[in-house]
Amino acid sequence: MPSGKQIMADEIPVLDLAPLLRGTPGALDDLGARLRRAFTEVGFYFVRNTGVPEALVQAAFDAAARFHAQPLEAKLALPFDSNNQGYLPFRGNTTRMNAVDGIKPPNANEAVFFKRELPPDHPDVLAGKRFRGLNRWPTDLPGFREAALDYAAAMEALGRRLVPIYAAALGLPADWFDDKFREPMFTLRMTHYPQQEPTAPADEWGLAPHADTSFMTILAQNKVPGLSLRLPDGRWIDAPAPEGAFLVNGGMMLRRWTNHAFLATPHRVTNRSGQERYAIPFFMDCSYDAVMAPIPTCVTPDNPPRYPPFTYPEFMGEYSGANYGQRGQAAAGVALQGA
Repeated sequence: MPSGKQIMADEIPVLDLAPLLRGTPGALDDLGARLRRAFTEVGFYFVRNTGVPEALVQAAFDAAARFHAQPLEAKLALPFDSNNQGYLPFRGNTTRMNAVDGIKPPNANEAVFFKRELPPDHPDVLAGKRFRGLNRWPTDLPGFREAALDYAAAMEALGRRLVPIYAAALGLPADWFDDKFREPMFTLRMTHYPQQEPTAPADEWGLAPHADTSFMTILAQNKVPGLSLRLPDGRWIDAPAPEGAFLVNGGMMLRRWTNHAFLATPHRVTNRSGQERYAIPFFMDCSYDAVMAPIPTCVTPDNPPRYPPFTYPEFMGEYSGANYGQRGQAAAGVALQGA
């Protein structure tokens, strides 16, 4: 079935980082205004002239394809765990939390998740802090670990570059978020969407309609279509894929932190392209211990604080096991992010 109406070219704001990187006066304020429009009217924006090499992006897509081409036994040797790390097999999760239009059948994808690379003797690892575990890597894929970590490092750098624009969009000093993103939490998800048959049920999704959990999701453009977005007016639209740009959206963490001033726009994936589809979304959040109270500029007499202050582990723990049934309950898993 078609995923939605073709979007008009000007419906998703575009943030061009070139003036900011050149130090052009007023560039930050201009980008802040564009981002504010993005998150109050659409929920997504494109960012271009990021400085991220296309070859690095392609290497990450190639790494995802290589990982999922392995025998199932090799992938299952890296089982998904309570830290939201590891491999989830095909139809290994069901979108429940943040679901749109009801719970659908299990998602027709397989995925592997990686977080920040920590050494075995890191204090958080030794203390058993949740979501601060060790990544596990395939043993027979030369260069895979390096490609994944290089891409994660580039996305973290891009995310950090974008954070001051969020501050400008919210009427805050450019450095307002700095102490909250000293060491951002992040997840790199490498997803494989096999071809779905034309005769598949209408409610079978590669990834069912949902909103992300993240502060920021950065998605490299995919040459194989399948992603669609739901605008605030209720229309589902096919996501365009301008060359060289990244698509960025916010999730429920951003929405909660901004006291509902910013949107967490639902999206979904189906793969009826006749090709194998891979995606490499990068989900970035604040530091593990940062306290997120409703942002002051988002609190008014008509919009008092909707939530008490919270931290990353408290927020993610709230969603534990929601989307993975028995597998998630056994692992206390939270891997809610997708794209």
